[in-house]
Amino acid sequence: MTSRTSSRSVHPFDLPLLVFHLRNVSPFFGALALFAKSIETESIPTAATDGHSLLFNPGFMSTHPLDEQLGILVHELLHAALRHVDRRATADPDLWNLAADIVVNGIIAETYGLKLPKSALRDVKLEKFPVEEVYQILLKRDGPPKRLQFIGADLLASPKGEVEPPDTDWNSAMAQAAVVARLGANGVGNLPAGIERLIIEATEPPLDWRTLLWRHLTRTPVDFTSFDRRFLGEELYLDALDGESVRVAVCVDTSGSIGETELGRFLNEIRAILAAYPVITVDLHTCETALKGPWKLDSPDCPTPRLQGGGGTSFIPFFKALDTSNPVPDVAVYLTDGFGPFPDSPPHFPVLWVVTPGGLPSAEFPFGETARMLGS
Repeated sequence: MTSRTSSRSVHPFDLPLLVFHLRNVSPFFGALALFAKSIETESIPTAATDGHSLLFNPGFMSTHPLDEQLGILVHELLHAALRHVDRRATADPDLWNLAADIVVNGIIAETYGLKLPKSALRDVKLEKFPVEEVYQILLKRDGPPKRLQFIGADLLASPKGEVEPPDTDWNSAMAQAAVVARLGANGVGNLPAGIERLIIEATEPPLDWRTLLWRHLTRTPVDFTSFDRRFLGEELYLDALDGESVRVAVCVDTSGSIGETELGRFLNEIRAILAAYPVITVDLHTCETALKGPWKLDSPDCPTPRLQGGGGTSFIPFFKALDTSNPVPDVAVYLTDGFGPFPDSPPHFPVLWVVTPGGLPSAEFPFGETARMLGS
């Protein structure tokens, strides 16, 4: 690992003074840094975090100007606050580190007063996504992955057996720092771009897409009796259906954005739901700019059509057809990347968008709930 010294003058490294400067540059990050345990150490070559403590090599830090030192501090602070060490799970460590660097460097680049050297990893197309989604996209890219540069592999393993102390309860720290930033010195909000989304992501992690799919397809106007105990072992806490048939309209975007892997996983979940709940019937559609179907699926053994496409995308035909159908479906599910024109007004029934990795950010869907198709 090599570092590149800025052509501007370097700055002596003083950690307490650096945190003080950060409070002046960004009230949010300055407040968040007060919750962190920051340590000067020569046991690492650059800077790193184990999710609990922030570690900085004084010799490395002192080779950089003040704004870059602030950027490095926030880089490690964000890794810790967003729990990038704990969220790694079984992911490849180096590729996960790349994904996490893309996310935090994107935030730093948008924050006035902070700077990272040109060698710092950036990918403007990916940095707005959660780290898990960035990781999935990097996994699928052809060619060798980008190499960790500048700070290097800075996500260390958590200390074995250590229980996270109260002063590094990052959910609480993020929320309190946001309050400080919104108030500001003069009562004016000063929350960095993208932080609102990250606070929600960190404090309210999204449910697995399978769980959301099952919940939507069993969210109906009929009565519920209790949790369906058959699925508790799979951590699917689903209501047990009791009553009349439920109609579900499903559409698959066949514009070329849906890969065979995603499609197979999606259809397998639909079949599993049909097997578990015989009261559910599914009307399956496909759509590019023209709608095809429906094909009625009322059992897990029903054949599904061969899905082909490759043209443009429009979500309007599917919802236009449902608005005039009789009866109107109880719920609609759309598998897509989200890039295409939407109807001018939302439908009068629940909608779940199952979005493939790299698809339209969830906040940009004009209606319905989104589930990101990540993981296995």
